[in-house]
Amino acid sequence: MSSISKKMAQFAANLRYADIPPAAVHEAKRFLLDSMGCALAAVHNEDMEAMYRFTEKLGGTPEATVIGSGHKTNAPNAALMNCLLIRALDYNDIYWEQDPSHPSDIIGAALAAAEANNKDGRTALVAIVIAYELEMRWCHAAEPGVREVGWHHATLTQFVSPLAAGRMYSLDIDQLVAAVGISGSSHFTLGGVVAGHLTNMKNTADPMASQAGVFAALMAREGYSGPVEVIEGKEGLIEVLNNVTWNPEELLKGLGEDFLITRCGYKAFPTEALTHQPISAALKIRQEHNLAPGNIAEVLVETTTRGADILSDPSKYKPETRETADHSLPYVIAAALADGNVLPSSFSDEKLKDPVIWDLLGKIKVVADPEIDALFPKVKRARVTITTSAGQKHTAQTDFAKGSPEDPLTDEEVVAKFRANAADVLSPARQDQAIEATWRFEDVPHIGEYMELFNK
Repeated sequence: MSSISKKMAQFAANLRYADIPPAAVHEAKRFLLDSMGCALAAVHNEDMEAMYRFTEKLGGTPEATVIGSGHKTNAPNAALMNCLLIRALDYNDIYWEQDPSHPSDIIGAALAAAEANNKDGRTALVAIVIAYELEMRWCHAAEPGVREVGWHHATLTQFVSPLAAGRMYSLDIDQLVAAVGISGSSHFTLGGVVAGHLTNMKNTADPMASQAGVFAALMAREGYSGPVEVIEGKEGLIEVLNNVTWNPEELLKGLGEDFLITRCGYKAFPTEALTHQPISAALKIRQEHNLAPGNIAEVLVETTTRGADILSDPSKYKPETRETADHSLPYVIAAALADGNVLPSSFSDEKLKDPVIWDLLGKIKVVADPEIDALFPKVKRARVTITTSAGQKHTAQTDFAKGSPEDPLTDEEVVAKFRANAADVLSPARQDQAIEATWRFEDVPHIGEYMELFNK
């Protein structure tokens, strides 16, 4: 019998652009535009400036373009930098079933490998769809998800990125299987990167797993081998990570027929996914009752056990870094109530010291609700109750965040988000060119030409 990785490799090798339904093609372009905007919004961040310097010092064959700078390096280095830019603000896509994932974390690897191999937009779109279809299926494969037992979702990305990248290197099926084995042998990621006081690694873990796929594809192209049954074989993923119940049939279910990309969500806020429902509920109350921060006496947030634990531990009430703040449920609620929105600027050094936000932080209480836990992950409900200084109580409940398939972003909203994110890097005229090129991405003759549109 064929191994699981071989069956996934067959899908990756055989998928044709003509096989992809128009709705899935359009969604791939929407996620591409959204992701490039997220990357542009991050180029001036201090941590990204450090990574630009790091990437340039590595050198490398100038075959793939780095977003924001125009620097060219080899495909693995460009993949890491571009995936990291897309991920840096926690503003890119989100899919969450048993496990969470951000499939667009792999887009930078697909583009780098495509550019290095002189591929056109139509071919690169196939790689992007491969990334989404496989990554999203991994979110169904374990119950509870591996994140619930302490592993980061980069652990799953390591099995997908070599197939998206490998397709751009025109690997045959055996080489693709080898690439999955190579990558899947070496990039298991601890959940600790997103627990407690957070560091730059919070955003870097998944991009490194995406870069690993490019490395693995290059090694396999040269004849290097890897475990064929790295998923289901002896001491493979299923046997070793055995404190979950695996449903490996989910990895192959409907591949090439049921395109899951149309069920992935966008982020309306640059924050951890489980904060979006409570942010939306808090903003609803603020707007409906015209509440000023000084008139708020207490805020009760009812959410999942996960939200009350990981996103609201003591370190999240005293965030000192952007990485901790955008994963702090109390901070993002305080920022929303203080300013009427949560934007990338909400995590600037100035905002992290804002006395209005810090005053509100002390008024916020986050509790786990067993009823909400029972609905999770199908419904990610949150309930917010604000008590005013006059003693009035206002409550709002949200089940689906803006940007989710249940409350989707329109094309116009995707474009508006892109323009807002790109404004500090691209002129309005260049933004127009980038948007137009993305909507007609299947007609782009060479990915390098497309990448040139996203530089200063």
